[in-house]
Amino acid sequence: MRGGFGLIGPQRERHVVPAVDLDALALPVGDDGVVIGVDAEGRPAVLGINRPTPYEVTLIGGLWTAQVLALRAAATGARVAVETGRGQVWAGLAQAAGGGQQCVTLHEVGRIPPQGASAGSPVLVIRDCGMRPPRGRVVAGPWQSVLTLLPYLSPTAPRLLQQSSLVGVQRVSPDEAGQIGQLMRLPRQAVEALPTLGDGVTLWCTPRDRQFVMTQGTEAESGLLGPARRID
Repeated sequence: MRGGFGLIGPQRERHVVPAVDLDALALPVGDDGVVIGVDAEGRPAVLGINRPTPYEVTLIGGLWTAQVLALRAAATGARVAVETGRGQVWAGLAQAAGGGQQCVTLHEVGRIPPQGASAGSPVLVIRDCGMRPPRGRVVAGPWQSVLTLLPYLSPTAPRLLQQSSLVGVQRVSPDEAGQIGQLMRLPRQAVEALPTLGDGVTLWCTPRDRQFVMTQGTEAESGLLGPARRID
């Protein structure tokens, strides 16, 4: 016994690594977040939704992709609050998610309450408010990300794209692709590809980076949501 310090622990030999060998050490830790699909090389594509800083995402695409993201965010422990004018298309997902726990909640447009996000209880707010979503009462903040779903390019899209940290674009018309290309500074090849994207394929981009991702539903997701589709 040592006065005030308790028992002496077991004695072990120290593990020593020469300084010249430190560069050979590596930890198999990848990006932290929601696996949203695979990239062109078949590698997992991860979207880091739960962040200590505000994170705005705009998805110009279909309801199916937004709902898959909601399910996968909930599976990571995030609470998902859906602000929508079509609660009937979200009701089945809200009931099925969480194994009986209320981790996905539905709110009418403009009536979503403060969510009280924290590091131990992160929140993803999904705004499914049509072509002209009003300015949200609940905005992005620490541990609270906001994803705004637009079915097509709308007059409000330029403002949303400019303030977003990340933009997802699914199949759009050639005219829409040209406008999005200008707003997001996309190369010509990416702009030409947008009108030809298959269901479940999304171009995730910022003004500097871009990546095509294929999202495929798991057996449980497909059973609940059906097959991937761009048009609702």
